[in-house]
Amino acid sequence: MAFPIIRCGIIDDKPLAIEVLRAHITHVPFLTLVQATTNPLEVLPPISEETIDLLFLDIQMPQLSGLQLARLIDPTIRLIFTTAYADYALEGFEYSAVDYLLKPISFERFYKAVLKARALITSLATPAALPLATEPSRPYFFVRAETRLVKVDFGSVRYIEAMQNYSVLHLTEGRLMTLQPIHQLAQQLPATQFVRVHKSYVVNLDQIDSVERSRICIGQAMIPIGDTYRDEFYRRLTN
Repeated sequence: MAFPIIRCGIIDDKPLAIEVLRAHITHVPFLTLVQATTNPLEVLPPISEETIDLLFLDIQMPQLSGLQLARLIDPTIRLIFTTAYADYALEGFEYSAVDYLLKPISFERFYKAVLKARALITSLATPAALPLATEPSRPYFFVRAETRLVKVDFGSVRYIEAMQNYSVLHLTEGRLMTLQPIHQLAQQLPATQFVRVHKSYVVNLDQIDSVERSRICIGQAMIPIGDTYRDEFYRRLTN
C-alpha cells in the first residue's frame, strides 16, 4: 500500500536538535521536511495545513513556548512535542498531541511516533464525496454529545469542523460539540446535500453564500477548499 507523503515542520530553539530530527526524517520514505526554524515567531502566521501536515514542536523556547504556540497554529496540523524535560509530558498531551518525544530522541522512538501520526493523517485523507449511496429515510440524525444523543435536523447544519480529537457542528442556531470524528459524522449525511471540501470541513451546499477562489463563505465563516477535494466540490456545485 502506497502512503501519501507527510510534510513536516520543525520548531526548536536548538540547532542541534533540529539536525537530529532532520536526519531522522531523511530515513523515513513517507516524510519530507518543508520547514525548520529556531524562531517560533517566524511561523506566525505562515504555517497552515496546506503546507504542513506534521509539526515537531519543542516545548521550552524563549519568547513563545511550544505550548503557547500550539494554541495559535492551525488545529488540523498534527503535533509531536519534543523536550528535554519529562515534566511537560502530561501538559503536552492535553493539546491532543500525537506523541511526546524526550530528548535525546532515538530513531526507534521517533519512528514509532511518526507511525502513529501517519495513521491519524491518512485516516482523514478520505475521498471528497460522502460515502452514502442512498438518501436517508428521515430528515435528521443523532449526534453523541457527552452522555446524550442529540437530534439534529440536516437542514440546520451549516458546516462541520474537525478540531483535533473532536468535531464541531456549526448549526443555524449555535454550535454542538462531539467526540465523534468528522468522517463518522459524514457517513450519516445525505450525499446530495453535503460535501467534504477539506480534511477538516464538511459543508452543507444549501448553506453556501459564495465561493471565492479557494474559500467558501457561509455566514461569517471562511472555509478553505483543500486541493484533494477541489475538483469534486466544483463538480457538485455546478451539477
